[in-house]
Amino acid sequence: MKIKELTPDQIRSMTLEQKDQWWLENVYRGDMPQLNLRSAITGMMLGGILSLTNLYVGIKTGWTLGVGISSVILSFTIFKIISKLKIGKEMSILENNAMQSVATSAGYMTAPLISAIPAYMVVTGNLISMEHTMIWIILLSILGVLFAFPLKKRFINDEQLPFPEGYAAGVVLQNLHADQDGKEGVFKAKILGVGALISALMETLRNQSVMTSLKLKFLAIPEYFDEFIYKFVNPTILGTPLKDLTVRFETSIVMVGAGGLMGIKTGASLIIGAFINYILLAPVLIQKGIIPHANFKSITMWALWGGAAMMTTSSLYSFFSKPAVFKEAFGKIFSRKNKKKDILESIELPIWISVVGIPIVGAIMVYLGHAWFNFGIFEGIIAIPLIFVFTLIAVTSTGLTSVTPGGALGKLTQLTYSIISPGNVPTNIMAAGINSEVSLNASNLLMDIKPGYMLGAKPRQQAIGHILGIFAGALVAVPAYYAIFHGDISLFTSEQLPMPSVTIWKAVAEALTKGLSVLHPSAQAAALIGALLGIVLEWLNVRSKGKFPISAIGIGLAFVLRFTDSIAMGTGALLIWYFHKKLKAGTKNHKIFVENAETLCAGIIAGGSIIGILLILLENVVFAK
Repeated sequence: MKIKELTPDQIRSMTLEQKDQWWLENVYRGDMPQLNLRSAITGMMLGGILSLTNLYVGIKTGWTLGVGISSVILSFTIFKIISKLKIGKEMSILENNAMQSVATSAGYMTAPLISAIPAYMVVTGNLISMEHTMIWIILLSILGVLFAFPLKKRFINDEQLPFPEGYAAGVVLQNLHADQDGKEGVFKAKILGVGALISALMETLRNQSVMTSLKLKFLAIPEYFDEFIYKFVNPTILGTPLKDLTVRFETSIVMVGAGGLMGIKTGASLIIGAFINYILLAPVLIQKGIIPHANFKSITMWALWGGAAMMTTSSLYSFFSKPAVFKEAFGKIFSRKNKKKDILESIELPIWISVVGIPIVGAIMVYLGHAWFNFGIFEGIIAIPLIFVFTLIAVTSTGLTSVTPGGALGKLTQLTYSIISPGNVPTNIMAAGINSEVSLNASNLLMDIKPGYMLGAKPRQQAIGHILGIFAGALVAVPAYYAIFHGDISLFTSEQLPMPSVTIWKAVAEALTKGLSVLHPSAQAAALIGALLGIVLEWLNVRSKGKFPISAIGIGLAFVLRFTDSIAMGTGALLIWYFHKKLKAGTKNHKIFVENAETLCAGIIAGGSIIGILLILLENVVFAK
């Protein structure tokens, strides 16, 4: 059975109330089992394990990996086996989805442990106790939940943003639980499996160290399609090699799959932004010495200010251009005269919980931040409204592309605190860390709510599941984290615990001790131009009712991503758009690449993501020398 969705025209023309009514009548699955004892326990157990995976990967690479699809497939497989052994029954599709909410929440708990918290300890030389760390990251994550749910109505119910990775999880769930006795179900399962297999195979063959360790080097493929060309020629722009500008084309197709789910508007904007940043601007700035080195880190340290400014102003303009959703929601709390009743009131998380919870949890964090990390009360209070701004940016970007610009948001918040509290490096790190981590958590939560919305789940139960996952992840990951470095701060950024994110947080905090004056005048000009362009592009988008072909978020995001990532996602979007335009209905190709495009892209994302995690573990644990 195909997932029921509104068409783009319906999304543009229908009111929020009409969309909610349509969802309730066509998608909502009523009292189908969802968050119950077994889905909660399974989610907490799997989430705990996946949080350890993410902790290890984060320490080694500075990245955290999405675990939603992994947890869905693992739990489905476990209960399939249990059913075959006749010691239990299979999970319902919504139990599987509720379990995912718990597991993914737990898996995301490691982000502060590889960024702001260890950076603070390195800068100050002070060891934060395990108890303080656990309480702090739990509060950060709960604050993320409280900020996320008021935004759900806008970004998921009303705007229906794709949240590509969450969408892929929903498609995977639908196909796993489809009636496999029917021809359509079998056909979808084959498409999903083939997409996953091809993506997983590409990821494996391009991993040089794993292929060498397995003595299969002769089967390995290059990490980039263009490596063959670069063996013979070294093309440059104004003397800078294209390779150094990240103008490359990866053999991985995971990001292509993500692009296939995000739509032509965002995909094309990513390509436009990538060309402007890496082909037009960066070579000139490198030639003039404004960007000191020809590499991604140096380029993005200049480009992110313009890109982040564009994402900030466009997100804010978009939000305030359509405030009716929030006026109606909050009006129900403060006005008894409000005649309209929310038809989803009994299943949504009540808005009053966020209204009451944000100031309470925020006040606790401000007090603890002052007591434990010695940053001022004012700096802590400022962090709370700033969270709203950065969460809007993060959610909009994640909703359109599945990419949460955590690195750019972290640096932007650090710049903000360099102005509020100049020269105070510890405050810069920890207070800015509040904004960065809460916005990331809120974005990830909405990514996990997306498949539940697609499949007709109860949002309130997903919120409870996310809270359970927060405690599961903290109780597993934090003790493991402290066991790894056993109180020796000097191990951070060492060969044993490289933690690339810590180095970046520390370096940015120290570099920004003088505030805006540390930025080159051209970077300040780029920030101003980016801010103005963000407003103009979003104004055009609002005036055209979403039909304007360029996305400010897409262009801004391209300024903080590698060229190769933007091009890969843009390519995926262009391919799916091309298939819709050119393939004839009724043909087999149309059925595969148009009617089942979401299933194919979901398989590509799932296969590449899962094998990617396994390959990183193999590379760093099994085959590590």
